[in-house]
Amino acid sequence: MEREKIVAIVNDFLVNEFEVDGDEISNEANLKTTLGLDSLDYIDMVVIIESNFGVKLGEADFKKMITFDDFYTTIENKIANKNA
Repeated sequence: MEREKIVAIVNDFLVNEFEVDGDEISNEANLKTTLGLDSLDYIDMVVIIESNFGVKLGEADFKKMITFDDFYTTIENKIANKNA
């Protein structure tokens, strides 16, 4: 899956499911600060990612993510590893 499609899908569900202001989403923006999600929201996000991309993200994955670019890259790498 192309990165642009991953970004579009992720941004779409962040705006629609988590009510994140789309204008605040950028590659360099801090993921946790921008999203302002609680632990239950992160569980919901994991479920949405799995249903959209067929990959699972764990706690260790989220600890490594600082920016939205990190988030997209992690999903992209998980998809690539799954398809390898």
